[in-house]
Parts: sequence; C-alpha cells; structure tokens
Amino acid sequence: MSNPQEPYQPGHADAGARPAAPPRQAPAQQPGQYAGQFGAPGQQPGQFNAPGQYPDPTPFGLPGQPPAKDRKKLWIILGIVGGVVLLAIVGIIVLFNVLGGATNQARGLADGFTKLVIAGDSSQAYDDYLDPALQEQLSKEDFIAGVESLEMDETCEPAYNDLKVSSENGNNAADIAGVITCDGRQVDLAYRFEGTDELKMTNIKLRPKA
Repeated sequence: MSNPQEPYQPGHADAGARPAAPPRQAPAQQPGQYAGQFGAPGQQPGQFNAPGQYPDPTPFGLPGQPPAKDRKKLWIILGIVGGVVLLAIVGIIVLFNVLGGATNQARGLADGFTKLVIAGDSSQAYDDYLDPALQEQLSKEDFIAGVESLEMDETCEPAYNDLKVSSENGNNAADIAGVITCDGRQVDLAYRFEGTDELKMTNIKLRPKA
C-alpha cells in the first residue's frame, strides 16, 4: 500500500519544483533624473525648461501673435483713440464751418453797410445794421451828421484789409478794418459785429485817413 500524502508544510518545497523568482526592484535613479517626463516634448527625462523659456506655442496660437485677451485690449485701445481723433476732426470741421459762416456774414454786413453810407442812405444803415446798444450811445441825428461830414460820393470804393472772427459760448464776433478810397482822399473804417444767429454792429469808426 502506498503511504498517505503528508500535509503541506510551509517553507518546504517539492524537490522537483523551481524556486520562486525574487521580486524585481526598480532601477536605481541617477542624481538629476526623475521618474516620468515633465518637460516639453523632445526633452530627455530630468530636463526642465530654463527660467524665462516656455514650450513651443500650441496649434491654437501662432508664434509672435499676442494672446486673444491682449488682442481684445489692443482693439479696445485703438477704438478709443480712433473715436477721440474722429471727435477732434468733427469739432474742427464744425468750428471751421461756424467761423467760416461768421466770416462771410460779417463781410457781407460790412459791405452792405458801407455801400449805404457811401450812397447817402445813412438813415437806413442806422436802422438795419446798428445794434440797439450802440443806438443808445449814438443817436441817429449824430450818426447822419458824422457820415455827411466825410463827403463821400459814388467815386468811393471800400477795401477790407483785416477781418477777424471768433466764437465763444455760442456768441460770434467779427472785427473788420479797411479803407474807403474816394477821389483823392481816403477814409479809415473799423467795424465790430456781434451776435448769435444775427450779427449787429456794436462799434464803428469812420474818419479821414491821416
């Protein structure tokens, strides 16, 4: 009869069995190496980017282009600057039109007034062109008498040598200076017109040229 098998005893291996393989140990790491790759693609293990250096840009950005947020800020700044420039241009155009209109109006008023006094229509010139404040200072009788003393006639021709216009708080002003040349003599003239929509003469000088 065969002997019954003895129970399994720990620590005893069968004579014909192969011994168990020893557990594998991780290879020793050299100084400066780290497990895994944390650097940019193409870098060797243990290598890191130097300070100030960054990996190549991703496919969502091109080299040399600012990020989307920076581009948005740039467009906002450019928009603000463009708006300021546009407003400045519009302001200059408006001012130019206002002053240009005032200049043309003042020249027309000065020419119309001067032609009336030369023709002897001093009463109409007084009523149509002088500001009420100037009329209070200069009566119509004194005005007519002063114009008649200049002895101007149809040979007289006005020339306006200086015309300056200004605008402040909606009030326009024009200063006009020149000379009226008659047959063998000259008369100096100086007018000032002021107003908002309609300019009126607020100051006048007519006297023989020295």
